[in-house]
Amino acid sequence: MSNMGLWQQFWYYMVHNGSYVLEQFTRHFLIAIYGVLFAAIVGIPLGIFIARHHKLSSFTIGAANVIQTIPSLAMLSILMLALGLGVNTVIVTVFLYSLLPIVKNTYTGMISVSSDVIDTAQGMGMTKMQQLFLVELPLAVSVIMAGLRNALVVAIGNVAIGAFVGAGGLGDIIIRGTNATNGGAIILAGALPTALMAIISDLALGWVERKLQPHGAK
Repeated sequence: MSNMGLWQQFWYYMVHNGSYVLEQFTRHFLIAIYGVLFAAIVGIPLGIFIARHHKLSSFTIGAANVIQTIPSLAMLSILMLALGLGVNTVIVTVFLYSLLPIVKNTYTGMISVSSDVIDTAQGMGMTKMQQLFLVELPLAVSVIMAGLRNALVVAIGNVAIGAFVGAGGLGDIIIRGTNATNGGAIILAGALPTALMAIISDLALGWVERKLQPHGAK
């Protein structure tokens, strides 16, 4: 009966606060998208660069690994000292955590392109830029997409913690629930859409990743 009561409270909350939940859902998703997008703008070229200069790969990927070892709340606190409260702090946090999967997968995708294919492209008289955009990136794009997929799913979880620094999002609803006397339904109203967002994002990007796989790849 207590479980049934909880779900009744959940639906009651959603009916009366649906527009607020939708607003926070959209805000949450956009913060995650912006952070991952900025990480892609930096991380993909960086991954291509270290694939060309292998000596730098260990240092670059190692530095990104170090960032991953810092707990999310600690990272938010450190960045808050420099950037203050609000959305920007969370976007930068997502950016930093997204670098490792994006850089690493771009690097892996680029070095996995067969040297025979590159030799053929060179034999056809392609310039370095033509090789990159017409041969290497199309063959590596599914691996790069897997990195973006991983980064976005992790970002959605990290954005939930961003409510502690006033960024809003679904984490704000979860915090309201933890502060309420009987806030189980409110916690669900924040937690379930967060989980749903992560699942849908993972499935959608997984579908894109499979579509972008080179013909004949499993």
